[in-house]
Amino acid sequence: MQAEQPITQELKRWIVAQAQAGCRPEDVLEAMKSSGWRDEVAIRAMEEALQSHLQSQGPLPGSGMAAFDPRTTAPSPAQAAGLTPREGPARAAPAGLLAAAGQPGPDLASGRSTLIAGDREVTVLMQSQRPRAVLFGNFLSSGECEALVAMARGRLARSETVVNETGGSEVNSARTSDGMFFNRGENELCARIEKRIADLLRWPIQNGEGLQVLRYLPGARYLAHQDYFDPEQPGAGTILARGGQRVGTLVMYLNTPLRGGATTFPDAGLEVSPVRGNALFFAYDRPDPACLALHSGAPVEEGEKWVATKWLRQGVFS
Repeated sequence: MQAEQPITQELKRWIVAQAQAGCRPEDVLEAMKSSGWRDEVAIRAMEEALQSHLQSQGPLPGSGMAAFDPRTTAPSPAQAAGLTPREGPARAAPAGLLAAAGQPGPDLASGRSTLIAGDREVTVLMQSQRPRAVLFGNFLSSGECEALVAMARGRLARSETVVNETGGSEVNSARTSDGMFFNRGENELCARIEKRIADLLRWPIQNGEGLQVLRYLPGARYLAHQDYFDPEQPGAGTILARGGQRVGTLVMYLNTPLRGGATTFPDAGLEVSPVRGNALFFAYDRPDPACLALHSGAPVEEGEKWVATKWLRQGVFS
Protein backbone atom coordinates (compact mmCIF):
# COMPACT_ATOMS: atom_id res chain seq x y z
CA MET A 1 0.00 0.00 0.00
CA GLN A 2 1.33 3.43 -0.92
CA ALA A 3 2.01 5.84 1.92
CA GLU A 4 -0.42 8.72 2.24
CA GLN A 5 0.82 12.05 0.87
CA PRO A 6 -1.20 14.81 2.58
CA ILE A 7 -1.49 18.13 0.76
CA THR A 8 -0.21 20.56 3.38
CA GLN A 9 -0.31 24.34 3.63
CA GLU A 10 3.46 24.48 3.07
CA LEU A 11 3.09 22.70 -0.25
CA LYS A 12 0.22 24.97 -1.28
CA ARG A 13 2.24 28.07 -0.39
CA TRP A 14 5.12 26.77 -2.49
CA ILE A 15 2.81 26.17 -5.47
CA VAL A 16 1.31 29.66 -5.22
CA ALA A 17 4.82 31.12 -5.01
CA GLN A 18 5.69 29.38 -8.27
CA ALA A 19 2.58 30.82 -9.92
CA GLN A 20 3.46 34.31 -8.71
CA ALA A 21 6.88 33.99 -10.29
CA GLY A 22 5.55 32.86 -13.68
CA CYS A 23 6.51 29.43 -15.26
CA ARG A 24 4.96 26.52 -17.11
CA PRO A 25 2.58 24.18 -15.24
CA GLU A 26 4.42 21.11 -16.52
CA ASP A 27 7.67 22.33 -14.95
CA VAL A 28 6.06 22.72 -11.54
CA LEU A 29 4.56 19.25 -11.88
CA GLU A 30 7.94 17.77 -12.80
CA ALA A 31 9.59 19.50 -9.83
CA MET A 32 7.03 17.95 -7.49
CA LYS A 33 7.41 14.50 -9.03
CA SER A 34 11.20 14.78 -8.69
CA SER A 35 10.72 15.46 -4.98
CA GLY A 36 8.67 12.29 -4.55
CA TRP A 37 5.06 13.38 -5.08
CA ARG A 38 2.83 10.96 -6.96
CA ASP A 39 1.31 12.28 -10.20
CA GLU A 40 -2.29 12.32 -9.03
CA VAL A 41 -1.41 14.00 -5.71
CA ALA A 42 0.74 16.63 -7.43
CA ILE A 43 -2.00 17.50 -9.91
CA ARG A 44 -4.64 17.70 -7.18
CA ALA A 45 -2.38 19.88 -5.03
CA MET A 46 -1.79 22.30 -7.90
CA GLU A 47 -5.50 22.59 -8.61
CA GLU A 48 -6.51 23.00 -4.95
CA ALA A 49 -3.79 25.54 -4.13
CA LEU A 50 -4.43 27.81 -7.07
CA GLN A 51 -8.21 27.57 -7.02
CA SER A 52 -8.18 28.49 -3.32
CA HIS A 53 -5.85 31.43 -3.98
CA LEU A 54 -7.97 32.59 -6.92
CA GLN A 55 -11.15 32.59 -4.84
CA SER A 56 -9.62 34.33 -1.82
CA GLN A 57 -7.14 36.74 -3.42
CA GLY A 58 -8.17 37.05 -7.06
CA PRO A 59 -5.99 36.36 -10.12
CA LEU A 60 -2.25 36.41 -9.62
CA PRO A 61 -0.48 39.35 -11.25
CA GLY A 62 1.16 38.44 -14.52
CA SER A 63 1.11 35.18 -16.40
CA GLY A 64 4.53 35.00 -18.03
CA MET A 65 5.86 31.70 -19.24
CA ALA A 66 9.42 31.92 -17.96
CA ALA A 67 11.79 28.97 -18.02
CA PHE A 68 11.94 26.83 -14.89
CA ASP A 69 14.93 27.26 -12.56
CA PRO A 70 16.29 23.74 -11.91
CA ARG A 71 18.13 24.89 -8.78
CA THR A 72 14.83 25.16 -6.93
CA THR A 73 13.17 21.99 -5.66
CA ALA A 74 9.69 21.37 -4.38
CA PRO A 75 9.30 20.34 -0.73
CA SER A 76 9.24 16.56 -0.54
CA PRO A 77 6.21 14.84 1.05
CA ALA A 78 8.19 14.41 4.28
CA GLN A 79 9.40 18.01 4.26
CA ALA A 80 5.92 19.32 3.56
CA ALA A 81 4.65 17.33 6.53
CA GLY A 82 7.40 18.81 8.73
CA LEU A 83 9.21 15.48 9.22
CA THR A 84 12.54 16.52 7.65
CA PRO A 85 14.20 19.90 7.28
CA ARG A 86 14.57 21.64 3.93
CA GLU A 87 18.05 22.39 2.70
CA GLY A 88 18.44 26.17 2.54
CA PRO A 89 15.68 28.77 2.49
CA ALA A 90 12.38 28.05 0.78
CA ARG A 91 12.76 30.10 -2.40
CA ALA A 92 10.19 30.60 -5.12
CA ALA A 93 11.22 29.24 -8.47
CA PRO A 94 10.10 31.09 -11.59
CA ALA A 95 7.21 28.69 -12.11
CA GLY A 96 3.64 29.79 -12.68
CA LEU A 97 0.36 28.12 -13.47
CA LEU A 98 -2.42 29.41 -15.68
CA ALA A 99 -5.04 28.28 -13.17
CA ALA A 100 -4.57 31.35 -10.98
CA ALA A 101 -2.34 33.57 -13.09
CA GLY A 102 -4.65 34.00 -16.04
CA GLN A 103 -7.54 31.55 -16.11
CA PRO A 104 -11.17 32.48 -16.85
CA GLY A 105 -13.76 31.88 -14.19
CA PRO A 106 -16.44 33.53 -12.04
CA ASP A 107 -15.72 35.14 -8.67
CA LEU A 108 -17.10 32.57 -6.23
CA ALA A 109 -15.17 33.78 -3.18
CA SER A 110 -18.22 35.37 -1.54
CA GLY A 111 -20.13 32.10 -1.47
CA ARG A 112 -23.23 33.88 -2.77
CA SER A 113 -25.78 31.94 -4.78
CA THR A 114 -26.27 34.84 -7.20
CA LEU A 115 -23.70 36.78 -9.24
CA ILE A 116 -23.88 39.96 -11.29
CA ALA A 117 -22.94 39.28 -14.90
CA GLY A 118 -22.83 42.80 -16.27
CA ASP A 119 -26.45 43.53 -17.20
CA ARG A 120 -27.94 40.40 -15.62
CA GLU A 121 -28.11 38.58 -12.30
CA VAL A 122 -27.40 34.87 -12.63
CA THR A 123 -27.81 31.99 -10.19
CA VAL A 124 -25.07 29.54 -9.24
CA LEU A 125 -26.80 26.16 -9.50
CA MET A 126 -23.83 23.79 -9.23
CA GLN A 127 -20.06 23.82 -8.76
CA SER A 128 -17.47 21.13 -9.40
CA GLN A 129 -13.74 21.21 -8.68
CA ARG A 130 -12.77 18.32 -10.99
CA PRO A 131 -13.63 19.15 -13.65
CA ARG A 132 -13.59 22.83 -12.78
CA ALA A 133 -17.18 23.61 -13.74
CA VAL A 134 -20.03 25.91 -12.76
CA LEU A 135 -23.67 25.74 -13.87
CA PHE A 136 -25.48 29.08 -14.03
CA GLY A 137 -29.22 29.67 -14.11
CA ASN A 138 -30.93 32.65 -15.74
CA PHE A 139 -27.90 33.43 -17.91
CA LEU A 140 -30.06 34.08 -20.98
CA SER A 141 -33.65 35.27 -21.13
CA SER A 142 -36.26 33.34 -23.10
CA GLY A 143 -36.33 36.16 -25.62
CA GLU A 144 -32.56 36.04 -26.10
CA CYS A 145 -32.67 32.27 -26.61
CA GLU A 146 -35.43 32.57 -29.20
CA ALA A 147 -33.64 35.40 -31.01
CA LEU A 148 -30.38 33.45 -31.29
CA VAL A 149 -32.23 30.44 -32.70
CA ALA A 150 -34.10 32.60 -35.20
CA MET A 151 -30.94 34.34 -36.42
CA ALA A 152 -29.01 31.08 -36.72
CA ARG A 153 -31.63 28.84 -38.30
CA GLY A 154 -31.17 29.99 -41.90
CA ARG A 155 -27.37 29.74 -41.71
CA LEU A 156 -27.01 26.18 -40.42
CA ALA A 157 -24.72 23.65 -42.07
CA ARG A 158 -23.40 20.26 -40.98
CA SER A 159 -21.02 20.76 -38.03
CA GLU A 160 -17.33 20.07 -38.57
CA THR A 161 -14.49 19.02 -36.28
CA VAL A 162 -10.84 20.06 -36.23
CA VAL A 163 -8.40 18.01 -38.32
CA ASN A 164 -5.34 17.65 -36.11
CA GLU A 165 -3.01 16.79 -38.98
CA THR A 166 -3.64 20.01 -40.92
CA GLY A 167 -5.31 22.48 -38.57
CA GLY A 168 -8.36 22.61 -40.85
CA SER A 169 -11.82 21.17 -40.27
CA GLU A 170 -14.08 18.54 -41.80
CA VAL A 171 -17.37 16.72 -41.32
CA ASN A 172 -16.92 13.83 -38.88
CA SER A 173 -19.32 11.06 -37.88
CA ALA A 174 -18.48 11.74 -34.22
CA ARG A 175 -20.43 15.00 -34.45
CA THR A 176 -23.88 14.93 -36.05
CA SER A 177 -25.25 18.38 -35.26
CA ASP A 178 -25.83 21.35 -37.57
CA GLY A 179 -24.20 24.65 -36.70
CA MET A 180 -23.04 28.13 -37.62
CA PHE A 181 -20.71 30.82 -36.27
CA PHE A 182 -21.47 34.45 -35.60
CA ASN A 183 -18.59 36.86 -35.97
CA ARG A 184 -17.58 38.39 -32.67
CA GLY A 185 -19.83 41.39 -32.05
CA GLU A 186 -21.75 40.70 -35.27
CA ASN A 187 -24.96 42.23 -33.96
CA GLU A 188 -26.32 43.90 -30.84
CA LEU A 189 -27.48 40.65 -29.24
CA CYS A 190 -24.16 38.87 -29.78
CA ALA A 191 -22.24 41.87 -28.45
CA ARG A 192 -24.47 42.01 -25.35
CA ILE A 193 -24.03 38.31 -24.61
CA GLU A 194 -20.27 38.48 -25.19
CA LYS A 195 -20.01 41.40 -22.76
CA ARG A 196 -22.02 39.41 -20.20
CA ILE A 197 -19.69 36.44 -20.60
CA ALA A 198 -16.62 38.66 -20.22
CA ASP A 199 -18.00 40.22 -17.04
CA LEU A 200 -19.04 36.91 -15.47
CA LEU A 201 -15.90 34.95 -16.35
CA ARG A 202 -13.49 37.89 -15.99
CA TRP A 203 -11.96 37.28 -19.41
CA PRO A 204 -11.44 39.79 -22.25
CA ILE A 205 -14.00 39.78 -25.06
CA GLN A 206 -11.20 39.71 -27.63
CA ASN A 207 -9.84 36.49 -26.11
CA GLY A 208 -12.89 34.58 -27.28
CA GLU A 209 -14.10 32.97 -30.48
CA GLY A 210 -17.39 34.08 -31.99
CA LEU A 211 -20.58 32.48 -30.68
CA GLN A 212 -21.40 29.15 -32.29
CA VAL A 213 -25.03 28.00 -32.41
CA LEU A 214 -25.74 24.28 -32.78
CA ARG A 215 -28.92 22.32 -33.44
CA TYR A 216 -29.22 18.64 -32.52
CA LEU A 217 -32.13 16.77 -34.13
CA PRO A 218 -33.42 13.46 -32.68
CA GLY A 219 -30.54 10.99 -32.57
CA ALA A 220 -27.86 13.66 -33.03
CA ARG A 221 -24.96 13.66 -30.59
CA TYR A 222 -21.32 14.60 -30.12
CA LEU A 223 -19.05 11.80 -28.93
CA ALA A 224 -16.64 12.34 -26.02
CA HIS A 225 -13.95 14.87 -26.89
CA GLN A 226 -11.71 17.61 -25.51
CA ASP A 227 -12.18 21.26 -26.46
CA TYR A 228 -8.50 22.08 -26.12
CA PHE A 229 -6.10 21.45 -29.01
CA ASP A 230 -3.47 18.73 -28.81
CA PRO A 231 -0.16 20.63 -29.05
CA GLU A 232 1.64 17.48 -30.23
CA GLN A 233 -0.39 17.21 -33.45
CA PRO A 234 1.08 18.43 -36.77
CA GLY A 235 -1.65 21.02 -37.31
CA ALA A 236 -1.35 22.58 -33.85
CA GLY A 237 0.76 25.50 -35.01
CA THR A 238 -1.88 26.64 -37.49
CA ILE A 239 -4.68 26.38 -34.93
CA LEU A 240 -2.81 28.02 -32.04
CA ALA A 241 -1.59 30.93 -34.18
CA ARG A 242 -5.05 32.53 -33.99
CA GLY A 243 -5.15 33.12 -30.25
CA GLY A 244 -3.32 30.35 -28.49
CA GLN A 245 -4.81 27.42 -26.63
CA ARG A 246 -8.45 27.16 -25.60
CA VAL A 247 -8.74 27.48 -21.82
CA GLY A 248 -12.48 27.46 -21.15
CA THR A 249 -15.91 26.70 -22.61
CA LEU A 250 -19.36 28.16 -21.94
CA VAL A 251 -22.32 26.15 -23.24
CA MET A 252 -25.59 28.11 -23.24
CA TYR A 253 -28.79 26.07 -23.54
CA LEU A 254 -31.30 27.77 -25.87
CA ASN A 255 -34.16 25.32 -25.34
CA THR A 256 -35.14 22.34 -23.22
CA PRO A 257 -35.35 19.10 -25.24
CA LEU A 258 -38.23 16.78 -24.45
CA ARG A 259 -35.78 13.94 -23.70
CA GLY A 260 -32.03 13.43 -23.85
CA GLY A 261 -29.26 15.77 -24.91
CA ALA A 262 -27.37 16.03 -21.61
CA THR A 263 -23.79 17.29 -21.44
CA THR A 264 -21.80 14.51 -19.83
CA PHE A 265 -18.29 14.28 -18.36
CA PRO A 266 -17.58 10.52 -18.45
CA ASP A 267 -14.30 10.64 -16.52
CA ALA A 268 -15.95 12.54 -13.67
CA GLY A 269 -19.36 10.86 -13.62
CA LEU A 270 -21.01 14.26 -14.12
CA GLU A 271 -24.13 14.91 -16.21
CA VAL A 272 -25.83 18.25 -16.84
CA SER A 273 -29.36 18.38 -18.25
CA PRO A 274 -30.04 21.05 -20.90
CA VAL A 275 -32.50 23.66 -19.58
CA ARG A 276 -33.31 26.81 -21.53
CA GLY A 277 -31.50 29.88 -20.19
CA ASN A 278 -28.92 27.91 -18.20
CA ALA A 279 -25.21 28.05 -19.05
CA LEU A 280 -22.47 25.55 -18.20
CA PHE A 281 -18.90 26.82 -17.83
CA PHE A 282 -15.92 24.50 -17.58
CA ALA A 283 -12.21 25.26 -17.68
CA TYR A 284 -9.02 23.35 -18.45
CA ASP A 285 -5.81 25.08 -17.40
CA ARG A 286 -3.65 22.82 -19.56
CA PRO A 287 -4.21 20.42 -22.49
CA ASP A 288 -4.23 17.35 -20.27
CA PRO A 289 -6.86 14.63 -19.67
CA ALA A 290 -6.16 14.99 -15.93
CA CYS A 291 -8.33 18.14 -16.00
CA LEU A 292 -11.30 15.75 -16.44
CA ALA A 293 -12.77 18.07 -19.09
CA LEU A 294 -13.52 15.21 -21.50
CA HIS A 295 -17.19 15.69 -22.37
CA SER A 296 -19.89 14.65 -24.79
CA GLY A 297 -23.31 15.68 -25.99
CA ALA A 298 -25.63 12.74 -25.31
CA PRO A 299 -28.07 11.83 -28.10
CA VAL A 300 -31.31 13.78 -28.27
CA GLU A 301 -34.08 11.25 -27.78
CA GLU A 302 -37.12 13.44 -28.45
CA GLY A 303 -37.44 16.97 -29.77
CA GLU A 304 -34.53 19.23 -30.70
CA LYS A 305 -31.64 20.67 -28.72
CA TRP A 306 -30.25 24.14 -29.42
CA VAL A 307 -27.10 25.45 -27.75
CA ALA A 308 -24.76 28.40 -28.16
CA THR A 309 -21.10 27.80 -27.38
CA LYS A 310 -18.36 30.28 -26.50
CA TRP A 311 -14.74 29.10 -26.50
CA LEU A 312 -12.19 31.19 -24.61
CA ARG A 313 -8.57 31.46 -25.77
CA GLN A 314 -5.33 32.31 -23.96
CA GLY A 315 -4.74 35.34 -26.17
CA VAL A 316 -6.51 37.60 -28.64
CA PHE A 317 -8.47 35.52 -31.16
CA SER A 318 -8.35 36.81 -34.72
